[in-house]
Amino acid sequence: MHKRIGLIIGLFLLTLALLTGCGGTASQGSSSSSSSSGQAASSSAKAGMDVTIQMLNVGQGDSVLIQTGEQTVLIDTSDVDERDKFSAELKKAGVTKIDKVILTHPHADHIGGMDVLLKNFQVGEVYDNGMPSTSKLYIGYMKTLKSKGIKHGKLAEGDTLDFGNGVKFTVLSPTKATVKEGQQQGYKHDPNNESVVGRLTYGDFSMLFTGDAEKDTEAAILKKHANDIKSTILKSPHHGSHTSSSVNYLKAVAPEAALISCGINNDYGHPHKETMQAYKKMNIKIYETDKNGTITVTTNGKTYEIKTEKGGAQK
Repeated sequence: MHKRIGLIIGLFLLTLALLTGCGGTASQGSSSSSSSSGQAASSSAKAGMDVTIQMLNVGQGDSVLIQTGEQTVLIDTSDVDERDKFSAELKKAGVTKIDKVILTHPHADHIGGMDVLLKNFQVGEVYDNGMPSTSKLYIGYMKTLKSKGIKHGKLAEGDTLDFGNGVKFTVLSPTKATVKEGQQQGYKHDPNNESVVGRLTYGDFSMLFTGDAEKDTEAAILKKHANDIKSTILKSPHHGSHTSSSVNYLKAVAPEAALISCGINNDYGHPHKETMQAYKKMNIKIYETDKNGTITVTTNGKTYEIKTEKGGAQK
């Protein structure tokens, strides 16, 4: 009788140990899970997440990597002096081919990695705002596109790109009229406000990409698209500068989280105090690459999860 009881107890303890062992270990960094309506995601939903959006930790520049399962897309390519970090981030993500590259505007901190990208990775198509530039970086990548026969497209309001797997990118700015005027000699360019602004959608999930668009562009977008820009996540415009993120714009977007790409102790003081206060006042969770490292968003189109390399969102 005692032997039978001992055997039963032993089997119970063995089963308990096996079940505990199957629990796995916690991954590095910090993460938070939400549905697109702000509720906690179920474990079954999280298991089905299949679209990944990463704001890469590339210092003061911008670069966002989108992997849909069918395509790999890059929005901007970091700054010139962050090329090595940019390449390392792509390799860490297992990237060998880029199906689409979108360059929001021709400032160095957004197109600075194009030469490395075109040299070391297979690139399918490159899109920009169609605005000519005298920048050596711009002239350089345009020459490389031509020599390699890589498709080059111009994006304007109303254009839509298919990222595969049901993921769409709809352009809100610049307008076609602005792009047309920008081709003319003597046109006075405002690169930040000519940034490609677009809204990514995947099921119930959405993310607004803003380049360095400032308050003038935000106001113009509000006039035409006030009811069309509500998004789950906001890519903070202009690295969190006070020249962007106007209150009315934020109210229309109504994001649950804002992702900011900026360098540690950068010369511009980004993100600015005014912007951070505006986000906090609206209870928008804030993630910054200078504090959090690479920021990863995963979604199945219904729920999403934000994971950071270090630290968590600011409350």
